[in-house]
Amino acid sequence: MAQHFWIVGTDTDVGKTVVTAYFMRHFQKKGKSVTPYKPVQTGIITENNKSYYGDTAFYQSLSDSHLIERHLNSYSFKESASPHYAAMLEDSEIKGEVILEHIKKLKTMYDFLICEGAGGLYVPLEEQRDYYFLHLIKQSQLPVVLVTRTKVGTINHTLLSLEALEMQDIPIVGIVFNGFEGTNLEMNNIATIQNFANLPYLIIPKLKNLSDLKDIQIENDKFFEGLMSL
Repeated sequence: MAQHFWIVGTDTDVGKTVVTAYFMRHFQKKGKSVTPYKPVQTGIITENNKSYYGDTAFYQSLSDSHLIERHLNSYSFKESASPHYAAMLEDSEIKGEVILEHIKKLKTMYDFLICEGAGGLYVPLEEQRDYYFLHLIKQSQLPVVLVTRTKVGTINHTLLSLEALEMQDIPIVGIVFNGFEGTNLEMNNIATIQNFANLPYLIIPKLKNLSDLKDIQIENDKFFEGLMSL
């Protein structure tokens, strides 16, 4: 059985790409065919006369098998900004139907398609028609894993995001708390969110180096049973 889902975040820079790579590696180790897919990425990086996009480059660097470049992304824009604005600067526009068609094709090719959002749920994709990432997720008919922080502010951001997903009747597989450092504050934040949400969850520790993701082992039977039963 094929399982496909979104990795979405409560905000930008909460670690969606790290979590996407973690799940990619988890299922690769189980012998599954997997591709991550970042429909829209912004912010080109230039180093040593070489240009690349951080998210898809990170997928490639952490993958145990070769990833097909054209399967990883539909839209890339140079400016590090909200997708709709980055597209506008290049006299371009993001079309939801293009992304949905890409998802449809990839679903037929892989055991696991892991779609990664951009920013938070209400990041605009097409400003003129008030089309947000949340609407794209709804149209894709795929469930989500919500990535959030563990620090101050996470309770509000997480509960608002959960409420937005529930209002759209988007299935929520579980929550990933990313960047955990083991403080009492963080533990209370997680407990408070769980008292409200009562969802399966994973905790990813704060990584000294992103490459350390290769070595971490996080097991939660309830979480992965939910993911595998999609």
